[in-house]
Amino acid sequence: MPIYEYKCPNCGRFELKQNIKDDSLSHCPTCSAPVQRLIGKNVGIIFKGPGFYVNDSRSDSSDSSAS
Repeated sequence: MPIYEYKCPNCGRFELKQNIKDDSLSHCPTCSAPVQRLIGKNVGIIFKGPGFYVNDSRSDSSDSSAS
């Protein structure tokens, strides 16, 4: 489950682990003030292995078959 970051005007920033299908919070669980969901800059996805970028090293056989 992803971790979402929220900002409360009274309590500051906090994180909450929620299911993707769950609705976002509208009020702080601590003080019941309205909260704002923040957009995360660091997604935390790491792609490992060959073939994720066009400029990856490829063998000659895969270069000749691509058109």
